[in-house]
Amino acid sequence: MKWHQKYSALIIEIIRILFILLFVYAAVSKLLDFQKFRVQVGQSPILTSLGNWIIIFVPTIEILISICFMIPKLRLKAMYASLILMTIFTTYIVFILNFSPYVPCSCGGILDQMGWEGHLIFNLCFVLLSIIGILQLENEKTIQSLTNVTVKL
Repeated sequence: MKWHQKYSALIIEIIRILFILLFVYAAVSKLLDFQKFRVQVGQSPILTSLGNWIIIFVPTIEILISICFMIPKLRLKAMYASLILMTIFTTYIVFILNFSPYVPCSCGGILDQMGWEGHLIFNLCFVLLSIIGILQLENEKTIQSLTNVTVKL
């Protein structure tokens, strides 16, 4: 048995759990200190016009993606949604680092203590994890499809 086949399920499970922890933690932190989150989003030069929409959408989508990770049939979709969301967050940080002198982090909790550069590295790691998870799940899906075709023959 190849290494990939042996550890694929474990890799997917670890990535899934990391995303659930990240998104639930981030959403709960935002919701517990909702007023602070609202103020920080309102201070962002990039998010000002979308502020009211963002403060509801971001924690909601983080929780929804976490729920999707718990449903086996939705895990691949959750992984793609995580990639999109983390890419959006990472792009936002790149814009902040390059075009804004100061904007407070609206992440909440421990992530609030990171500097922008640290946060960028953190987000890039999760972008990479989502890509790895997608590749693993897609590969698993392909193997299952091939197995089903072989069994039917």
